[in-house]
Amino acid sequence: MDLFAFKTLLFLLSLIGSCVGETLLPKGPLEAILGKSVTIKTLVEHPEFDFITWNFSDGTQQINVVTLSKAGLKVADAYKGRATANTTNGHLTITDLKATDSGDFSINIISLAGTKTAEIKLKVLEPVSGVAIKSNLPEAIEHNSTVVLTCSAKGSFLKFTWLKGATPIVADGKRVTLKTEELSSTLTFTGVLRTDLVGPIYCTAANNLETEKSGPFNLTVHYGPEGVTISPASPPKVIRSDSNFSLSCSAVSSPSASFTWYHNQEQMEFGGPSLHLKTILVHKFGSQVGDYTCMAKNEKTLRTVPSAAVSFAVMDAISGAKVSGPSATLIAGNSTANISCMAMGGTVDTITWMKDGKPLSASSRLVFSANMTSVMINLLQKEDNGEFTCQLTNPVNSVKASYKMVVNYGPEQVMVAGEKAVEVNDKVDLKCSAASVPPANYTWKFNGTMTDVKTAQYLIEKAVYKNTGTYTCEAHNAVTGKTSMYSHTMSVKEEGALDDGLSDGAIAGIVIAVLIALGAAIALIVYCRQKVPVESPY
Repeated sequence: MDLFAFKTLLFLLSLIGSCVGETLLPKGPLEAILGKSVTIKTLVEHPEFDFITWNFSDGTQQINVVTLSKAGLKVADAYKGRATANTTNGHLTITDLKATDSGDFSINIISLAGTKTAEIKLKVLEPVSGVAIKSNLPEAIEHNSTVVLTCSAKGSFLKFTWLKGATPIVADGKRVTLKTEELSSTLTFTGVLRTDLVGPIYCTAANNLETEKSGPFNLTVHYGPEGVTISPASPPKVIRSDSNFSLSCSAVSSPSASFTWYHNQEQMEFGGPSLHLKTILVHKFGSQVGDYTCMAKNEKTLRTVPSAAVSFAVMDAISGAKVSGPSATLIAGNSTANISCMAMGGTVDTITWMKDGKPLSASSRLVFSANMTSVMINLLQKEDNGEFTCQLTNPVNSVKASYKMVVNYGPEQVMVAGEKAVEVNDKVDLKCSAASVPPANYTWKFNGTMTDVKTAQYLIEKAVYKNTGTYTCEAHNAVTGKTSMYSHTMSVKEEGALDDGLSDGAIAGIVIAVLIALGAAIALIVYCRQKVPVESPY
């Protein structure tokens, strides 16, 4: 049979069975990748056939691809080297797919029982490639900039997806909008926020067969400054001038903000995130309470934001406090004293006085100066002896200094302590005391005659009768020139003369014994009178 007759036969047989076998092929369309291979499978595992033909139509003409018969497989010239059919089930495989392979493939299974035919559409897709993101801006300003990101790719039937990290970006149709075309997708952020492009950002392009992802995309969004604060926010009202004090300014900003400092709204010739106390002193700003603010500026956003103000003054600490008092000898009832207090350096706000650790108060004898730098005492009394302390205070420190004042007085309150009567051979110990500054010198007289004893103690180891008499102690203060005396009388008695007699217990025992004896005698008399009969006088 010649080729023409064969083709004519196939055509006629196809016409005969053209309505049969519509379930031979799966429902299309079938998609495949350009340059790769595709296998069109039949839904019949072992079809009975005399001939199986596969044809292709691009919409303008239909051509034969392969013919399978008992004699073998015949491939049309247009598909030689690219097409083959499975001799068992009739599956058609085409390799090295071309764009022109897109179209309708039909199968005819011809046998004596008739002809079965079916058709399926094949789409040859261009592979997904070249997925990339581009921005309309190299960098953006938060709230000001509109950022347009364009994702482009090559391929067929593409669908685009935008991701921030691993999270899909959802357009709200207002601030964030999305526009998709055949080979690109455009994502627009109007009034971009710093959080919009934190990701990084990815774009995926896909069709039913392939998915490709772009490289990570990052775009810097500049923002701020905001949250401009000074630390410490509440410094002490007065700062010590020699302290290690400084103010620091911070702000939320991208890029980092630059800082300028202001004193009472006037710009200082200094910039930077920290303002040190030394700089404040150089500008001579610290002597009065002032307001300090910092101004943060972003060179990209061109925004300038001030901090809240902090207020304080700078003060020198008090140093070298000194108390001075009288250098002459002071005598109670005769001298006056002026005690003064001063600081060698620093600023003094208040002065307080104490004596022996207790607050010192003004009186008729004690007068403070108007500025409390001195105290005048007139006339001095013995109670003025002690330590006078002045305390100099300002808001940054406090210093104390002391002066010990000695007021000479006395002697007074002279007393002699000792026995008023002793027995012969007893020890005699008389002690003289007097209130006196400086301590008094003591001398003793016996019955008006000066003795050799010049101490506060007059001691006799064994008393004799001639030691009976008057002992006079004289106390003398060499500074005040005053002398006071006290006389003490003592008698010496014979041995036993000063015995105290029976003790109270012995006396009580004797009284009890006498009472018992008297009771026994009375009882005996009563008993005897009852036993002896009395004769009647009649």
